[in-house]
Amino acid sequence: MAHAWRDAVPLSDEQRLVRDSIRDLCGEFDAAYWRERDREGEYPTEFVDRLGEHGWMGILIPEAYGGAGMATTEAVVMMEEIAASGGGFSAAQAVHGGIYNTVPIVKYASEELKESLLPEVADGEVAIQSFGLTEPNAGSESTAIETTAERDGDEYVVNGQKIWISRVDASDYVVLMARTTPREDVDKRTRGISMLLVDLDDAYEQDALEVREIPKSVSGFVHSYEMWFSDLRVPADRLIGEEGEGFYQVLDGLNEERLVIAAECVGLGIVALERAVEYANEREVFGGPIGANQGVQHPIADAYAKVLAAKQLVYSAAEVLDEADRTEAGARANVSKYLAAEACFAAADAAVQTHGGFGVAREYDVERYFREARLTRIVPITQQLALNYLGENVLGLPRSY
Repeated sequence: MAHAWRDAVPLSDEQRLVRDSIRDLCGEFDAAYWRERDREGEYPTEFVDRLGEHGWMGILIPEAYGGAGMATTEAVVMMEEIAASGGGFSAAQAVHGGIYNTVPIVKYASEELKESLLPEVADGEVAIQSFGLTEPNAGSESTAIETTAERDGDEYVVNGQKIWISRVDASDYVVLMARTTPREDVDKRTRGISMLLVDLDDAYEQDALEVREIPKSVSGFVHSYEMWFSDLRVPADRLIGEEGEGFYQVLDGLNEERLVIAAECVGLGIVALERAVEYANEREVFGGPIGANQGVQHPIADAYAKVLAAKQLVYSAAEVLDEADRTEAGARANVSKYLAAEACFAAADAAVQTHGGFGVAREYDVERYFREARLTRIVPITQQLALNYLGENVLGLPRSY
C-alpha cells in the first residue's frame, strides 16, 4: 500500500498514467517474490516479461518503431515506481539496461537496423540488456579500454576482455564499446572508440565468446559477468553511429540515464522508509510503539526529508533537461545522482536500525535495501566522480584527474 507522502511531487496527466499503470503491474509481484529472487539469485523473468507484454520496455523508443515515444520525465516516473514497489534498486536495474541501451540505437544506428530491431525490443521479444564498456584496466577511466575491433572487409574482428557487464544471461544483444583506432594513433584519448551491436547467440556459435559470472552480495538476481572476446566477427553494418565517435555517443545520453538512476535511488529510499514506518508503528516495547520514541522517529523523519528533497530535485531536473546546456544538464544530473544515493542510504540505514535485530533478517527485506543502497554510492559512477564533475565544471576548481 502506497503512503500519501510517496506521491508528494505533482505529476502531469501522462506521468500519472505511467505511475498508476506501473504501480498496478508491480502490484502483481509481492515482497515474497522479490525475496525469493534475491535468495535464489534468479533473474525476475516473469516481471520483466510482464513489462514487455505491456510495451514498457519500449518507453523511450519512438512510436514509428513500435515504442511508446515517451521521454526522460516519464522514464523517471516508471523507474522510481518499480523500485518503490518493493523490488528495490535491483528490480529497476533488472530492466534499466533493456530500456536505455536502445537510446544510442535510436539516435545513431542505421535506418535498416532500427526498423528490423526496435519493434521487437518494444514488444519485449528481443532484449538488449547489456552494455559492454568496463574492463579490468578501464573502470572509471573509460577511454583506457583495450578491447579492439579491427576492420576486415565487411566485418570487425573483436578481441579483448570486459568485466562487470550485467544481465548477459538475460540479453540477446550487447552494445559493445571497442577501440577501432589504437590510442596512440588518435589526437585525443576520447577518439577512436566505436559502438557495435553484438549478437550473443552468434558470438557463442562462433566459439568467440567466453563468459563467467562474478559472485557478489548485492543485486543478487541481476547477474554480472566477465567476458572474453577472441576473434569475434561482427558484421560492419552492426556499427552504431560513426566509427571512432562512440565515446561521444555514450556521453550524449549520460545525463538522462543518470537522472533515471537517481529516480531509482529515490524509489529505493521510499520503500525503505515505508517499511521503517510500518515496523515503528507495529512494534511495541515498554508499553508503546517504538515509533513514539524520538531516537527511532527522528532518523526516519530525517531520511524522509532527504528523500523528498532528492525527489524534487530529480523531477525538476528532468523537466528542464532538454532546454539546458551541457554544463547545466550535467550539473543537475550529477547533483541528483549524488543526493539521491545519499538519501536512499540514509533511509535504508534508518530502516535497518528501526528493525533492530530483525534489520538483518531476510524476512523483513530491509537488509537487502541496505545492501542496494550501499551499491548506489558506487554505480554507475562513484559519489566522488559526481563531486569531481561539480568541482571542475560548475565551481571552476582545477581538474583533479
